[in-house]
Amino acid sequence: MTDSSTLTELSPDFQRLIEARHHDPFAVLGRHRREGRDIIRAFLPHAEEVRVGPDGRVMARLAGTAIFECEVEAGAADLHYRLYWTDQTGQTHSFIDPYTFPPRLSEFDLYLFGEGRHWNIYRILGAHPHSVDGIDGILFATWAPNAERISVVGEFNGWDGRRHPMRVRGASGVWELFIPELQPGLLYKFEIRNRPHGTIHLKSDPYGRQFELRPNTASIITRESGYAWNDAGWLAQRKDWPWLHRPLSVYEVHAGSWKRDLEGGYLNYRDLAHDLVDYVKSAGFSHIELMPVTEHPLDASWGYQTTGYFAPTSRFGTPDDFRYFVDHCHQNGIGVILDWVPAHFPKDAHGLARFDGTALYEHEDPRLGEHRDWGTLIYNYGRNEVKNFLLGSALFWLEEFHLDGLRVDAVASMLYLDYSRQPGDWIPNKYGGNENLEAIAFLRDLNTVVHQQFPGVLVIAEESTAWPQVTRPTWTGGLGFSMKWNMGWMHDILVYMSKDPVHRHYHHDQLTFGLLYAFTENFVLPFSHDEVVHGKGSMLAKMPGDEWRRFANLRVLYTMMFTYPGKKLLFMGCEFAQTGEWNHTTALDWPLLESNLHKGVLHLVSDLNRLYQSTSALYTYDFESQGFEWIDSHDAAQSVISYVRRDDDSHVIVVLNFTPVPRHNYRIGVPEPVRYREVFNSDAECYGGANLGNWNIETENVEWMGRAQSAVLTLPPLAGIVLAPVAPPAKPDTRTPADE
Repeated sequence: MTDSSTLTELSPDFQRLIEARHHDPFAVLGRHRREGRDIIRAFLPHAEEVRVGPDGRVMARLAGTAIFECEVEAGAADLHYRLYWTDQTGQTHSFIDPYTFPPRLSEFDLYLFGEGRHWNIYRILGAHPHSVDGIDGILFATWAPNAERISVVGEFNGWDGRRHPMRVRGASGVWELFIPELQPGLLYKFEIRNRPHGTIHLKSDPYGRQFELRPNTASIITRESGYAWNDAGWLAQRKDWPWLHRPLSVYEVHAGSWKRDLEGGYLNYRDLAHDLVDYVKSAGFSHIELMPVTEHPLDASWGYQTTGYFAPTSRFGTPDDFRYFVDHCHQNGIGVILDWVPAHFPKDAHGLARFDGTALYEHEDPRLGEHRDWGTLIYNYGRNEVKNFLLGSALFWLEEFHLDGLRVDAVASMLYLDYSRQPGDWIPNKYGGNENLEAIAFLRDLNTVVHQQFPGVLVIAEESTAWPQVTRPTWTGGLGFSMKWNMGWMHDILVYMSKDPVHRHYHHDQLTFGLLYAFTENFVLPFSHDEVVHGKGSMLAKMPGDEWRRFANLRVLYTMMFTYPGKKLLFMGCEFAQTGEWNHTTALDWPLLESNLHKGVLHLVSDLNRLYQSTSALYTYDFESQGFEWIDSHDAAQSVISYVRRDDDSHVIVVLNFTPVPRHNYRIGVPEPVRYREVFNSDAECYGGANLGNWNIETENVEWMGRAQSAVLTLPPLAGIVLAPVAPPAKPDTRTPADE
């Protein structure tokens, strides 16, 4: 039995335990050897009686506390003994004492994490099924160096922070606790007591694999996935995929509003997979880009304010449901790219903001740590553990869900310390400049590690400034991205297309300026969700004129996009000319496809996709100047441009007329004295046009535009045409049997 001297001797530790502020509960609880005897202690706030074993010794309550202890012969109790306790209602409970287990995380894991270079940290931190000495349970771990005490709380302990306090692993700032016999599926959080102020914070697990459906915010213990993948062939070919010289046509999707079920609710990932893949294949796209499906609390953020960096949102199903989605895409030859947001995070109380009561993941100074435009916080990229958190998240999605790429959101906001800030509202770097040196180092690490670990995976930057070498290798001073969105081209061409055709000749440079820098980066041409929200109008609504002109303008715009240097991205609904702005709360306006004009735009996009992917001249040198040459960039008077796209062995000619005036007898120079035929015409009747165009086109020995050969064309109004050389007919075999 314990006498009063024991309580007096251990009173500081006991007091900290009782007040739920002890950093190492193992120093008090569990088994302790003293003078050849074992002292067993437990802290059970709601217990009336506690025994060691079902028929074992009753533990004595220390007066005025919920601490129970007993003294037994050394080794008399099992190594991991079971405690039985009776509550105030007389109900009996039992559990294996978690405070009999030694530390589980290795020093090497903690070292790598502290260095910011533990690529699989998501397998260490968080909540994971674990087995010790044949006993199954859950190992919890989290990083919070400024906490005085952290407890695991959940439905298994009445959300009582006194029940399962964790131990801190020295200077690493990592806390851990193995709780035996817990099962996947249970809800949990971390209750964190801040050291300087004693404030209590109830936080979701930063490394949580699954979360409750919003508005609830608890993390869910998940079992290791046993999903049986069927995409080995896809992954094998992806490793050697020469993406620089292959077609890439991306369909950007918001999973919550592409389609809804019959009751207006969200589709499950599995149902979405079947409907979406069938549609994407019929429309000819090669990849799907998902707006963020990382867990997020607010529907209206579209996923860009993430709280669960290791969890597919529960809105659409379970993690294995999402695995099925990706697997089904791969089995049907469709790649999957995920929007991923390392630039900022929301201030929600259950998330990363002031995680241990201090600015841990963010900066303390709002001039460094806050995006006032978005009401979000900025990661402290100079902190190794924060950088490791983000790198681990990127690698997690690629490893666990077989994703084919990450589109990194808001890169410009990461690169510049003065991004969207007034003078005096930002802090220069150590050299006095506005470059965020820590973020730059993080992005280079991100791209280096991803490309090393996952050959063939794409990392695409949404970067809107003139920052140099975004898509150039890190060893040459670049950031190392695979590609970046061409926001300049997108802006210029949409401004141009918004003009009435009668005024376009004054703005001809907006058609041609992009070619001055088109090959300085590996560009994606994006008509994304950002262009069809917040009063910007739909793609169709941006076009001037009456109904015929709006549709014709959109068709010629898409023709330019699919024949211009760069990979392609089109947001959902744009492919069939949705009339209204995108609304994340409802499905796309699918009944519009009952109209021939809308159906015609979808037919046009499908044919452009197939033309692009089947014509090597249109994609082989998307990023190199030898893939493009102007025929005529100067015909501002008639608002016509013409150019050649080529690879090493073939070429096509593109001519675009941006006025509603048909151009008859329009002569252009051509690169070769061959017959051409029209392989695409956006004015075709099946697209909603008038069928004005050309058939076979004979070249003439008339010098034009600096070329020895030329051809005379008919240019349909507000339309683009693509011409391909006709292979010369085989010479007839005039040999006779006598010649052989």
